[in-house]
Amino acid sequence: MKDTFRHQGLRQQLVNVLKNKGITNNAVLAAVAKIPRHLFMDSSFLDHAYQDKAFPIAADQTISQPYTVAFQSELMQIKPGHKVLEIGTGSGYQTAVLCELGAKVYSIERQNELFKKTSKFLPKLGYRPKKLIFGDGYIGLKTEAPFDSIIVTAGAPFVPRPLLSQLKIGGRLIIPVGDDVQIMTLFIRKGPKEFEQEEFGEFRFVPLLEDKN
Repeated sequence: MKDTFRHQGLRQQLVNVLKNKGITNNAVLAAVAKIPRHLFMDSSFLDHAYQDKAFPIAADQTISQPYTVAFQSELMQIKPGHKVLEIGTGSGYQTAVLCELGAKVYSIERQNELFKKTSKFLPKLGYRPKKLIFGDGYIGLKTEAPFDSIIVTAGAPFVPRPLLSQLKIGGRLIIPVGDDVQIMTLFIRKGPKEFEQEEFGEFRFVPLLEDKN
């Protein structure tokens, strides 16, 4: 697992691209500059690792576009020590960004192949989420709630109620909602049953899978 000066230079170029697209959070930019994204991808995609594009990974899933990762991370407004739930561990790249931001990360993955791979891989890079769970993201993680923020990294046809209920008062849910194209949506919990909602335009994600068993 090599991380060369060339890779570091390419990451810095990627950071500049993200700045030009409007990402301003220095902690998020520093995480992108530090994390070796090429190690989260198959070797055949190494040359593409620092382009601002999504790419295929195992189990018909993708590693999200760096801009999307940075955009969602910035919306979360993470402070060190925040308790964060991630729905869709995937390659673990977004998980690593959350760890770099100082969050206590709980992450759920529906694809067993990805869950096994990422569970072994993240600690090798020095990233140790509080918990990685193989399970259904639609139901969240009630046993560890409430969370300071929840991030959904796949397209949800609707907003799962359990995720809203597992936010702290003042907590933030960032979720792409829709079928073919998703609208990035932020919910801020203002009270027991009161939520503020804001939309941030169109994004494209793979679908959020339900547990059919």
